[in-house]
Amino acid sequence: QLQLVESGGGLVQPGESLRLSCTASGFTLNKYAIHWFRQAPGKDREGVSCIHLSDGSTTYADSVKGRFTISRDNAKNTVYLQMNSLKPEDTAVYYCAQKRECIATVIFGSWGQGTQVTVSS
Repeated sequence: QLQLVESGGGLVQPGESLRLSCTASGFTLNKYAIHWFRQAPGKDREGVSCIHLSDGSTTYADSVKGRFTISRDNAKNTVYLQMNSLKPEDTAVYYCAQKRECIATVIFGSWGQGTQVTVSS
């Protein structure tokens, strides 16, 4: 099976941190791009951060710049999203998807289950 699996979500208080993982099964993350998205209840899915696997270049939504960091570990076939200084507005289901490039509007495959991030006091 060719699949991306998200993990690492949980319940945290404002100001705390989480690290999400996006792990590929059935193929190697060595080209194209991985883009993290999130979707809160009643809101559209929005892009959070993207990494081009060929050169490691990254992009971030303005709302997470300075707080989130996307990275890759080729040996583990995994892309990470380190989320620091979490805010209640970061609460959402987080998904990862593969694209030909970060600016592409079409993802490869289909959306998975995602991982729930809840930031609440």
